[in-house]
Amino acid sequence: MHNGPTTDPVPGSGPPTSGPTPVAPTGPLRLRAPAHRVHPRAMLWWTLRPLVTWLVLIVGQILGIVLSTPPPGWLTYTLIITIVLAVLHIAVMPQWRYRVHRWESTSDAVFTRAGWLNREWRVAPASRIQTVDTKRGPLEQLLGLATVTITTASAAGPIEINGLADADATQLVEELTRTTQATQGDAT
Repeated sequence: MHNGPTTDPVPGSGPPTSGPTPVAPTGPLRLRAPAHRVHPRAMLWWTLRPLVTWLVLIVGQILGIVLSTPPPGWLTYTLIITIVLAVLHIAVMPQWRYRVHRWESTSDAVFTRAGWLNREWRVAPASRIQTVDTKRGPLEQLLGLATVTITTASAAGPIEINGLADADATQLVEELTRTTQATQGDAT
């Protein structure tokens, strides 16, 4: 059973913390590796989402082969290529994303790292946070996961933390709400 976010030691950050409890400020804000992993069920979520797309492509190609008289040879080759790419994508991407995705909330900022091909590291000072939202799609609800979206006064757009356990997402939203209310600044 999972009791909060999994943490990994971050060099120079001391022992890992458990849960999304804000950590004391450590000085000037710098881009650094966040301490918490997303929930392990996020790997299943990241597997099921592209599986639907791949199945639609594969079924469409199979129908093309079955309904064509005679089926063009190139369609068989594209079906084989599609199946190979689907298997590789579904086997590699969720594991890779799970290893990369990290998040952390302190009394000064929110730190995130995301992506599996294009990696994005972000830090959002608490004084710049405008809104904090939680989103749970049907598949996320089924898996007990949520996405927290943090809107900031940044041209880069909102920060999304995908794959959090429902309880962790709720706790994070509550803590960020308290932190931003207590932080002086105009969030612009």
